[in-house]
Amino acid sequence: MDIPIEKKKISNKKLGLIIGALAIIALIVFVIIQTSGGTKFNVDKERISIHTVSKNVFQENIPVNGIVLPITTIYLDALEGGRVEEKFVEDGAMLKKGEPILRLSNTDLELSLINQETSVYNLLTQMQISQNAARQNTINRQNQFTDVENSLIEAKRVYSLNKRLYEKGAIGRQDFESSKNNYEYQEERMKLAKQVLSEDSISSKLEVRQARDSYSRTQSALELMRKKVGDLVVKAPIDGQLTSLDAEIGQSITKGTRLGQVDVTSGFKVRVDIDEHYISRIYNGQIGTVKLNNKAYTLEIKKVFTQVTNGRFQVDMTFNGEVPEGIRRGQNLQIRLALSAEKEALLVSKGGFFQKTGGNWIFKVSEDGSSAYKVNIRLGSQNTEYYEVVEGLNSGDKVVTSSYDSFGDVEELVIK
Repeated sequence: MDIPIEKKKISNKKLGLIIGALAIIALIVFVIIQTSGGTKFNVDKERISIHTVSKNVFQENIPVNGIVLPITTIYLDALEGGRVEEKFVEDGAMLKKGEPILRLSNTDLELSLINQETSVYNLLTQMQISQNAARQNTINRQNQFTDVENSLIEAKRVYSLNKRLYEKGAIGRQDFESSKNNYEYQEERMKLAKQVLSEDSISSKLEVRQARDSYSRTQSALELMRKKVGDLVVKAPIDGQLTSLDAEIGQSITKGTRLGQVDVTSGFKVRVDIDEHYISRIYNGQIGTVKLNNKAYTLEIKKVFTQVTNGRFQVDMTFNGEVPEGIRRGQNLQIRLALSAEKEALLVSKGGFFQKTGGNWIFKVSEDGSSAYKVNIRLGSQNTEYYEVVEGLNSGDKVVTSSYDSFGDVEELVIK
């Protein structure tokens, strides 16, 4: 037989406790919401930066650092190795082109020059002997040709005379035939003499040309050797200032060693480092500005080095027009490099807000200045002072541009 179970009823006392607990929980949740993710946050006006959005001329630019270098630098390398025997000038000296800087000695090179000179003189002597022999041989050939020519003339005279006498019956056939044969013989001798004289002339000319070519080559080798010995005296390649001279008397220098450099002091260039992110937007002719002694100077990109090292590449810039007074090699300059042409745009001052918002929103100040609330925005290009506002704000709007790190996730600022 089933026994009925009575349902327990909640007493009024317990019900009151439950309702009280729920109220406390609701209060705690409300406080947490108010403190951690609430809608308002009190700030002192002196602790924030407020700027007015304005419409003005805008040019996108980036800040870059550059180092001042001479407009031209010529490196001094040892063209020949040797021992430093003498220094004519010291580091920092102003030089004229061709002025000696230091002198090296190289016994092997100097001995090679002497041997080369001896070879040239020997060859010249042999060539003169050969030319004299060829000239004497030509004279002998010409004398022989003259004898043959004379014999031919005499044979022709006798043959012509005997022919007339034979036709008149004054001489016998034997005498006539003899004079005829002699005449024909002398003609053949003349042909042969002409051929020998012609071939002798060609052979002599060829021999002379070969001798001259051989002498010319040897003479060129001698000049080259003299130049190599001359390179033992290191000279200034241009007018300029000698810098970084690294050589002492008695020091052994190997061929190709960098001895120093000569800087042209008539002008300067600026070697600039730029982040590789901008490499596609950098080209010759772009303009940058730099301020020195409260005066602005203009520079122009003349050469772009597209090789990227450690995430950066370099460009060379030169001053347009006036060059700053007192500028020195090695001086660092802070340059604003323009990436676009000037245009009219809506601008907001740069500030710490961007690190928190990423440029997606900003606190806009109310008309009465008592509060600021979140508004969504979209930013475009930037320069060293401003962001370009694409949408979300109007000219005349006031916004908070200082850092938002202490604001948490509030939706509204109460400005006091």
